[in-house]
Amino acid sequence: MRVIAYDPFLSDARAKTINVEKVSLDKIWGQADFITVHMPLTDATRNIVGRDAFANMKDGVRLINCARGGLIEEEALHEAIQSGKVAAAGLDVYENEPLPADHPMRQCANLVMTPHLGASTEEAQTNVGIEIAETVSAILTQGLITNAVNMPSMDAHTLHALKPYLRLGTILGTIAQQISPDAIERLEITFYGKIVDLDSMPITRAIQKGYLNKISGDRINDVNAAVKMKHLGIDVEITKSNADTPYIELIEVCAISGGERYMVEGTLMGRDLNPRIVGFNGRDIEISPSKYLLIVENKDMLGMVGMLGTILGNDGSNIANMSLNRKRPGETALTVFELDSRPSQKAINEMLASDRILKVQLVSLDGMKLNP
Repeated sequence: MRVIAYDPFLSDARAKTINVEKVSLDKIWGQADFITVHMPLTDATRNIVGRDAFANMKDGVRLINCARGGLIEEEALHEAIQSGKVAAAGLDVYENEPLPADHPMRQCANLVMTPHLGASTEEAQTNVGIEIAETVSAILTQGLITNAVNMPSMDAHTLHALKPYLRLGTILGTIAQQISPDAIERLEITFYGKIVDLDSMPITRAIQKGYLNKISGDRINDVNAAVKMKHLGIDVEITKSNADTPYIELIEVCAISGGERYMVEGTLMGRDLNPRIVGFNGRDIEISPSKYLLIVENKDMLGMVGMLGTILGNDGSNIANMSLNRKRPGETALTVFELDSRPSQKAINEMLASDRILKVQLVSLDGMKLNP
């Protein structure tokens, strides 16, 4: 049986290992006889199977969604079933749950629907409630984390000591994913300074979780992140280095894709151990992680900061802070803006239209806990 798959984050090596052929979405629609959906619901995946997709599918296709409601445009699915484009479908998840009693899909004879019950029986709910109460009691009275499904078990003292590093790791992983291509082969994590004396495994898990958050949504946690990385065919290499750095402690995260390296570095500063981003791709900068970071690589010329500031100002994007770096006069420079709001794509395109701008990357940390 030929199995084709679309996953922009799956490495070619991993696809070969699991005997699937990586193809584009258009080829999925045009070639598949059976289509199953396996992805989180994000802004990028909402209604990914919509009218345009159905129009490009083979007549008589079969479709299954047990992942998330909202991935399939339900009105378009109903129309496709009625027209015969979709010969049969199976759904366990819906955009609105429970599915309204008068929903037209309930009248489709060739649509199998299950109620997304999970652990919703009365007995299961009682047992879950008892276990939650016992677990919360252990945390509050003993500071003991037990049976956690989203983080490793550890005592209160260890958790308190590692918490700033876990936050920094999650931030660095999230940034690394957004400054690198979708599919990478390897993630290199290097620890410098006094951090090498700490247990690096929880921090490594936090970095992996951060890297996967934008890809896999809220299903990723400190426990399953490593499994997901392996599933995607991404090797993770951990190094503890005694090399000198300008910082007491430093974490370097580098994503490798096609021989190219995409690196971000971070440390903790001050009495409160606030996270700081101190390097991008080998260039020294210093900036606080914020909801939005705009990373601009440009020619080192007069008026660049003014031009970029004007574009952002006209766009209504306030600059909270910025950091500059150049290696030598007249070569390329790096400008990192800390922004209060997300710049529009129009503003980014305006920057890219200038022959003085070489690259623009937007990093979103919106929704993350960035400081203590």
